[in-house]
Amino acid sequence: MTSPLTRRASMAGALACAAVVATLISPAGARASATVAGLELRAPEGTTVLPNVDDDARRCALRPGDLDRLDVAVDERLAACHDAADEVVNGAADAEDLTPLSVLPLAAGDRAEGQVSLPAAQRPYARVFVVRDGRYVSLGADGRLTARELRRGARLAVEARDIVRDRERWDGRIDVTLTVTRDGVTRAARAALHVAPVLLQHDLQRARHVFAAAPGPGEGQPVEVPTATRPPGQWREFADSLREAARSSGLPDSDLRFQPGTARWWKDIWRQDIAEPGYVTRETPHGRHTMRVLLRSPNHWTSADGRSASLRRAGRLLYQDLRGPGVGVVQQYTPTSRREKNVDELLNFTGNFESLPPYAGHPRGRVLYGSSADRRPDPSFVRMLDAQGQQPSVVLDTSWLLVGHVDETVHVVRADNARGWTLAVSDPRGALALLEQARAAGEGGQRLFADTVAEHKPTVDELLRHERRAGDNEDAARHIDGQLAVLLRETGLKPREIVRLPVLYYRVEAGEGRPRRHIALSPALANGLSLTARDFAAPAPHGPRVAGRDLFRAETERALATGGVRVRWVENFSWAHLGGGEVHCATNALREIT
Repeated sequence: MTSPLTRRASMAGALACAAVVATLISPAGARASATVAGLELRAPEGTTVLPNVDDDARRCALRPGDLDRLDVAVDERLAACHDAADEVVNGAADAEDLTPLSVLPLAAGDRAEGQVSLPAAQRPYARVFVVRDGRYVSLGADGRLTARELRRGARLAVEARDIVRDRERWDGRIDVTLTVTRDGVTRAARAALHVAPVLLQHDLQRARHVFAAAPGPGEGQPVEVPTATRPPGQWREFADSLREAARSSGLPDSDLRFQPGTARWWKDIWRQDIAEPGYVTRETPHGRHTMRVLLRSPNHWTSADGRSASLRRAGRLLYQDLRGPGVGVVQQYTPTSRREKNVDELLNFTGNFESLPPYAGHPRGRVLYGSSADRRPDPSFVRMLDAQGQQPSVVLDTSWLLVGHVDETVHVVRADNARGWTLAVSDPRGALALLEQARAAGEGGQRLFADTVAEHKPTVDELLRHERRAGDNEDAARHIDGQLAVLLRETGLKPREIVRLPVLYYRVEAGEGRPRRHIALSPALANGLSLTARDFAAPAPHGPRVAGRDLFRAETERALATGGVRVRWVENFSWAHLGGGEVHCATNALREIT
């Protein structure tokens, strides 16, 4: 898979320099603000600093056995290796990830002293380099500049060592101070910088790199994450149809990658659930400079005896296959021993974290995730998302779903409206109406899923009788009504703009002492992968047929076509659906940064 390199887009004009404050300190110790000619810190490329968490020199590598070891020390070691983890600038590409500062030449005698410093609370999160003899040298805690550097002027560069995770610990500010003492008088110039926030990509952005799982050897049943025990099957049908969908959208074969797991955990096929892709960006006179930041799922496991702990091992594929130039991985989690009781491991899967595109009042879009009083994701992960301060969260109740992810019922799709997008949602009532249509056409005895490996293949009549008795779909529809009420209120979308896709649900046992929860009986059509704004890879529904025509399939094509969206069908019934997920759950994408 071609590594997603740092992207630069042309941009007219240069950026304004950072505002600089110079302070005069008299020998008597009195302080007064003043602009002092000759003492300046300039930011020629703006005041935004990238968190330098990629690996431009590809020096970070997995060790033999790292993919399999149930040991959180492996995860911590992998996360600790990146370009900001040392005091070395790792080549020209790494230098481009730094934000330059310029110290203007200053009339200074041989006894003049200069020092560059950061506030103590910010030092763990940022680093300042000076260019000496053509090399970047970390100024460290001392931060000393020589009198010669002051006279000639100095080139500085700043890197952020992390993203903002908790604003109470660090709010992203990087306040660089240059202090110069000459003739007993000390002056200071300051540059106020800030780390770039991580923004989540959204589904209207074209997929540039798509990855999915492939079967591995052996048993492959993971112990550290809840997954179905049923072996995923018919991978070839899934892979071939996904490849054809990708080709139809214009994605080259080289940018679709299938990652096999190991003999110990390959059945953890849910690539959407190991990371939520984001990016950081800063504008420069040369164009936009970006870096992808993959937010690893906060899935943490502890053995029954408490002796072993590990993050989700499938997540280590991020370090093996994706981390590199222009791509970093960040992990934020709370160990299970310190979690509150209502933190649900299934809601920590990153299929539960999506985003809404920009719209009026929210120029960067919004984070969308599922949570409730009874079931919620890791608060530290949510806090990290909120700490970016750019994409305020919309929270939906997904507690009624067995898995509990927002991507099970909601997907952003293109629309011919003022904002350019709307939402596709699961529609159990619409699915029942299509069953009634099939029965009216004399197809009540037809079996759904007849051409699949499903063990249970109910007839149209059986499903309608069950619904009259149990009301599973009407109950699911009421929950989706509640989700829609939140989404309409928060986005300003109108009910007539919503795209409704037919999906049947049924309730299953969720464990002792827990209420029964819903799972999609027919493939959840909103749970697909947007390859472009106009190409949607959806799970083949295997719905009721009338005159040889799949009613669920036809209705999905009709509904999405109203917004100019083409459906690319993917066969995932055995590979993903019977395990509790669909195309979206089983894939992930790095998208065009716009």
